[in-house]
Amino acid sequence: MNAPKLRNIGPKSAAWLRQVGLHSREDLQATGAVGAFVKVRRAGFKPSLNLLYALEGALRNCHWQELSDSQRKALVDDYEARIAAQPLKPAGPAAGPVREQHFDT
Repeated sequence: MNAPKLRNIGPKSAAWLRQVGLHSREDLQATGAVGAFVKVRRAGFKPSLNLLYALEGALRNCHWQELSDSQRKALVDDYEARIAAQPLKPAGPAAGPVREQHFDT
């Protein structure tokens, strides 16, 4: 994914998209903004909703801030429905203190 070719997509977002297998505008169009956002989240990255809006703006060729409140709500609702149907994997337990254990031999 080349940042200059897609509106709203900076270097960090472009790197995330490449890492999840989205290398072109056509890949993004085929996956959709919500699908791409889910892929990025499932890969373990922690994007804000601004990435979701930026992806939709890139597909519509507009600045992400030009999306209406209803468009943003529809994107978030779609995302939440997909996550409810197939939840993200939990991050796992936080690392606790290290305990040494000695065994008599």
